[in-house]
Amino acid sequence: MCHLCDETVQSSQPTRRRFLTAAGGIAAGLAFAPSAFAKDTKPPPKPQNVISPDEALKRLMKGNRRYVEGVSRRHDFKHEREALAGGQNPYASILSCADSRIAPEYAFDSGRGDLFVCRVAGNFANDDTVASLEYSVAVLSSPLILVLGHESCGAVDATIKSLKDNTTLPGHLPSLVAALAPAVKAVADQPGDKLANATRRNVIDTIAKLKAATPILSAAVDNKKLKIVGGVYRLGDGKVEMVG
Repeated sequence: MCHLCDETVQSSQPTRRRFLTAAGGIAAGLAFAPSAFAKDTKPPPKPQNVISPDEALKRLMKGNRRYVEGVSRRHDFKHEREALAGGQNPYASILSCADSRIAPEYAFDSGRGDLFVCRVAGNFANDDTVASLEYSVAVLSSPLILVLGHESCGAVDATIKSLKDNTTLPGHLPSLVAALAPAVKAVADQPGDKLANATRRNVIDTIAKLKAATPILSAAVDNKKLKIVGGVYRLGDGKVEMVG
């Protein structure tokens, strides 16, 4: 065999080995991927949280009524911490605004391990929040998602002003405007308070986006294992008014 042919064969062997090694690694990764999404077979740390979507919504709103009336329960955080050290099974997931005046755990008078909460200014659904909510449903078996807007939302108000004045906000704030702009534009010609209308519309649009999120959330909704609803938190008395 000529030297050139010999060199070609030798040089191709490492390449072939690298390819086979890489292919094996990919196959192994695919083989173990389902384990990352496997549900825990242990008994749930909070059996009382294993309820239907309708029951979860009733429980959530009962908690809000206690909060509004000023009769919130005393929670035993010490023993809840111990029970939840090995896992969690929240009965509801909340997509809430990051506003410091909005605290879902307080607003629904919940204990540790009851609510899976995602918070972002403007309570809109992006890839990160959708993925987080998918985790709460697929892995933690959360039967309910509540999109929680609130009165006087600064993110929505800033979007209204930015679009009206055709200005660009500093830093990364334009990403909030881009996410909330569709809701603001959709209610531009509606009578009444623009901020209230846009806040409500943003909740409705976010509910629709989550219901359509394939493959996890949409399938759970279709199979009646998940309910996705919305509400607006009133700053004055803390009451959550359902939307949609």
